[in-house]
Amino acid sequence: MAKSTAQQLDLLACPDVAGPLPAVSFDEPASLADVLRYDRVVVAFSGGKDSVALVLFLLDLGVPRDRIELWHHDVDGREGSGLMDWPSTRDYCRRFAEAFGLTLFFSWRVGGIEAEMYRDNAPTGAVCFETPEGETVRVGGDSTSLGTRFKWPAKSANLAVRWCSSVAKIDVMARAITNQDRFLDSRTLVLTGERAEESSARAKYKTFEPHRTDNRNGKRVRRYVDHWRPIHGWPEWKVWEMFERHRVRPAAPYLLGFSRLSCMICVFLHPDQWAMVRAIDPARFQRIQAIEQEFDHTIDNRLSVVEMADKGTVPADLDPEIVRLALSDQYEAPVLLEEGEEWAVPRGAYGDASCGPS
Repeated sequence: MAKSTAQQLDLLACPDVAGPLPAVSFDEPASLADVLRYDRVVVAFSGGKDSVALVLFLLDLGVPRDRIELWHHDVDGREGSGLMDWPSTRDYCRRFAEAFGLTLFFSWRVGGIEAEMYRDNAPTGAVCFETPEGETVRVGGDSTSLGTRFKWPAKSANLAVRWCSSVAKIDVMARAITNQDRFLDSRTLVLTGERAEESSARAKYKTFEPHRTDNRNGKRVRRYVDHWRPIHGWPEWKVWEMFERHRVRPAAPYLLGFSRLSCMICVFLHPDQWAMVRAIDPARFQRIQAIEQEFDHTIDNRLSVVEMADKGTVPADLDPEIVRLALSDQYEAPVLLEEGEEWAVPRGAYGDASCGPS
């Protein structure tokens, strides 16, 4: 008797992988069945518009929630002073995961971006990551390769000099994968939300390729990891359409007028955004100014943070409740719109396209 669709999907979800994994290469997924050939789907989840759209895309595709893992890289770590990121981001991510019944794991570089900025004849900090068993594992930080920075990440598409992304996000995920045995002899699909529309550099990214941690042909260690960018070709309107259809409230910085979530203090902020940071969080702005003076190195390629802010303007109608929400470490608003509440395009939508890697 023919198997039902549900039975067929169940077989795909639980493949017989006893013994070594076959040395096969999957093509870019085009259906639910293709995604279900993987044991797990890991989403690099910043809480920003593109990573939210990734999750909603998977749910629309029908991927079971227990197959999806959201991974949030805490760019400030847990030991630093909270210099770079929006205070509300971590809790927004947590509440989003709860709203959709998804598993969320946090990971971070010890000391975050700030510790790397101040690195002085020392190795890059250790990485911490959470596991399904509820443990927090710490790895690395003891390299004999020493270095000194005392400068901001460069305002460049080159990740070798714009090291904040590689140090605080990309390498953190890689270490979390390579240091967990659950990724051995199994198939993992990693999703990230880069879109070609964002920049000329991102337009060149492949939509599907082996992940940097992949070792499917290894003789001793077999780790099968693919990297998929399923929304690479999406225009921004399609991202916001997903928010509206699923009735998701964007993170507070979008409501203030920021076009990207990422860090509150980002090398790619434009003058209006610097002016807003100075207006809503003057203490943080003064810390950035003091670090520029300490390093004798500006966060922008040419102008000081004060000169950048002086060139910008702040909207006269900023909602103080949204400001409070963005600057609180407790996200005290529903992630999903309540009944009768109308979804609206946030102020930061379709913002300055230059606010990112060129």
